[in-house]
Amino acid sequence: MRNGKALSVMALLFAFMTAASGCGGKSGSSDTIKLGGNLEMTGGSASYGISSKNAIELAMKQINDKGGVNGKKLSLVVADNKSEATEATNAMQKLISQDRVVGVIGPNLSSAVIASTAVSGAAKTADITPMGTNPKVTVDDQGKVKPYNFRACFIDPFQGTVMARFAFDTLKVRKAAIMIDNSSDYAKGLAQFFKQEFEKAGGQVVGEEMYLQKDTDFKAALTKLKAENPDFLYIPGYYQEVGMIVKQAKELGFNVPMAGGDGWDSAKLAEIALPDNLNNCYFSSLYSPDDDSKLNKEFVAAYQKEYNAKPDVFAALAYDSTLLFAKAMEDAKSTDPVKIAEALAKVDGFTGVSGPVKFDASHNPIKSAVIIELKDGKQTFRTKVEP
Repeated sequence: MRNGKALSVMALLFAFMTAASGCGGKSGSSDTIKLGGNLEMTGGSASYGISSKNAIELAMKQINDKGGVNGKKLSLVVADNKSEATEATNAMQKLISQDRVVGVIGPNLSSAVIASTAVSGAAKTADITPMGTNPKVTVDDQGKVKPYNFRACFIDPFQGTVMARFAFDTLKVRKAAIMIDNSSDYAKGLAQFFKQEFEKAGGQVVGEEMYLQKDTDFKAALTKLKAENPDFLYIPGYYQEVGMIVKQAKELGFNVPMAGGDGWDSAKLAEIALPDNLNNCYFSSLYSPDDDSKLNKEFVAAYQKEYNAKPDVFAALAYDSTLLFAKAMEDAKSTDPVKIAEALAKVDGFTGVSGPVKFDASHNPIKSAVIIELKDGKQTFRTKVEP
């Protein structure tokens, strides 16, 4: 079974590389440059993909209104990865070999990005994930940098560390429990780095329980954790399950501060958890729509005008990813995918709505983090943490 799967993957990559090598005209002679969006349009994390798509289209509209990139208009081709890693690989293959995009934005989920990088790497086509925070998104198991994979966000070690410091230093908690999505590289990474930093500071992790994506009943696990008398609950998952966990925890009388990572950032969270249950809850993120920079104010106003809603972090980072591709194509003076990737690695002096971006040797931007506090379901800026 395992050998059959390996052969299948090799055959897929061979066919894909053959198809990609026959796309020599990708740099394009038409008046349109196609970028792909490998996004979560359906499934458990659909709000991430919808926010990203909105922001990419907004960025492209603004760029095209100013004359486009190198005299050509940008257009977006979206492939729905259904919030699943396998589908993300299929979506990446479609975008590159069939739609012949010159670069791809997405996916947002780390597991999906890690799975699909085999395809974008084999095709030598640059991919920027707005929110894939796991270290293995841009580095393989041997520690070698993937030359065609970039991210617009910080990485899990920093995000997990930030929340551990906030919990210990600001909330003054000393005994933490953790609920971990065992089907998510993102969640496992955050949990690992939170635990490491929290214990290093002198705190104690008194209990850990696992769940899987699409689970709906968490009361047995929460009952076990509550019995350990923690004064803090860390839930580094995605909003769909997090909302249910928070709601069920409160129903059990598990009334301690709760926190997570940027996977909480969705308007759907309050609908699932209910606003009152989210008081005394926090999450780490890279972006707040309340940031008072001129660029961000203009972005928020334009986004609200277009979509009648405030942008979330997925929108902000997808917007920045689009601008990064535009800059790379301008710097390269080309739409050749290999030259775009080379230009991305050299980007300097770029500032997006989420702050300045310059990639380090592992294609990770060095960025600050913010702590968002939820009050009656609404996001409020609490503090900023520098790297």
